[in-house]
Parts: sequence; C-alpha cells; structure tokens
Amino acid sequence: MGRSAPERDDLTPEDFAGVDESPVRCLDPEAGEAMVEEINRLRKANESLGGIFEVRAFGLVPGIGSHTSWDERLDGRLAQALVSIQAVKGVSVGEAWEVAAKPGSESHDEIFWSEEEGWRRETNRAGGVEGGMTNGEPLIVRGALKPISTLTKPLRSVDTETKEPAQALRERTDSTVVPAAGVVGEAMTALTLAQGYREKFGGDHIDDAIAAYTAYRERIDWRR
Repeated sequence: MGRSAPERDDLTPEDFAGVDESPVRCLDPEAGEAMVEEINRLRKANESLGGIFEVRAFGLVPGIGSHTSWDERLDGRLAQALVSIQAVKGVSVGEAWEVAAKPGSESHDEIFWSEEEGWRRETNRAGGVEGGMTNGEPLIVRGALKPISTLTKPLRSVDTETKEPAQALRERTDSTVVPAAGVVGEAMTALTLAQGYREKFGGDHIDDAIAAYTAYRERIDWRR
C-alpha cells in the first residue's frame, strides 16, 4: 500500500480478505485505479516502474526476537529477509522515514491503561517492534522496489566482446512487479516470524510449541 498512517488505524485481518481482487493488491479502490492508470501510462511509454509494498502481521505476542543479540533482533532479520527479494532496495519497520523527520514527542507510542481495555497504545509508529522484539501491536513492514531493469525500450550498454557502445536486449517484460513482490514479502515475513516463534517456544513437535505458547500467553497476560 505504501501509505503513511502515523495514528493507529483500525485495519484487521478481515480487511485483507479481498485484497487479491485488486490487480495491484491495494485496499483503497480509488488508489488502486490510479496505480493501474500510471502503470498503463508508463507501459505505453516503454517504461517500467517500482513502488512500495506493505506487509502486516496480526496477533503477535510480545517478546519475539531479542534485545541482546544483534543477529537475533527481529527487525534486523526482517530487513535481511525483505532485502533478499530481487529488486528490493530498502525496508522500513513502522513509520521509519516519517518519524526520522519528527521530534521525539511525535515519534514514540505512548502507553495507556484502563480497566476496560488493559494496556493499550493509541499509535503504532514503531510498527510492532521495539528493542528488537515484538511489542504486541500489529507488525508493519514495507519494502521499496526499484523499477525492473528489463525494458521494452533498451538501455545503453557496452558489448562485452568489442567494448563498443551497444544497446541492451529488447525483452518482453512486466511493467512492474510490486504486487507480486508483496506476495513474496508476505512469505518472507511469515518465515521470519515462524523462526522467531520456534526459537522462543522450542519443542520438536507442534503440540509442544503450542503448549509453551499458551503457557507464555497466560503468564504474561500483557493486556492486563
């Protein structure tokens, strides 16, 4: 989606049920139409284009990851996993670029408590990760893709044999791969989270992991 949402929004997993009905996997129909128009405009001009995809994970317990080991920090692992996707050149966790330009009072997520709701936050600028670990809020990560390099209008290059100027090959190609990259991003995020859960709850059988997970939730009862 690639939109800024500094205040905590009300998106739920159910909101994503029909995301594949959009050719660009966008939840906003008007924005999706504008994306398709831009893709078609550049396609007719023999151009490719990049963009940003967003992945969200709901229902995560706090404490997945590590605050002590650099190679076990969840945000570091997510960044590596998403940048490993072809054409991804940047990753953000939460409102990374937005809060980088704001003072601290507008960058962090204040904590509240009430009898009705227990512990809660009104914002999720951290994107669900603090100190290298999940904090119980929805995880929000984004990947930025460059335009793909295969164009129907060849770019300038050099002949490897003669060293003379030449054009790259004219190839049949998609104008953008951002929607497809979002699907891959979801898979990479899921694998990274699964690794974190496996390390946290252990066991060599799924029933053991579920039992450990259930006991952990009851012990921390973080909403209360």
